[in-house]
Amino acid sequence: MDVSTTPALERVARVLAGQRISANAGGDAESASREVDAAWPDHLDDARAVLKTLREPDAAMAAAGDPAVWERMVLAGLEHGRPETVTL
Repeated sequence: MDVSTTPALERVARVLAGQRISANAGGDAESASREVDAAWPDHLDDARAVLKTLREPDAAMAAAGDPAVWERMVLAGLEHGRPETVTL
């Protein structure tokens, strides 16, 4: 199984940005990579909402694997994407 080097939150945010920008999805840009590179951080809150929803597997997902492992994996993805706290 392949393991991504890009954090899950960033990947989801990039998909959401691409969906809105790219002509291959719902947008109108024919070459959207630069625009997606610039816009994906604006979609991090939506990406967090998606991952939070996925914390609990549905019945089919639970039947395919270990729900406790799934939950830990999704929570780790959320934690890894948490903004750094800056103390002034």
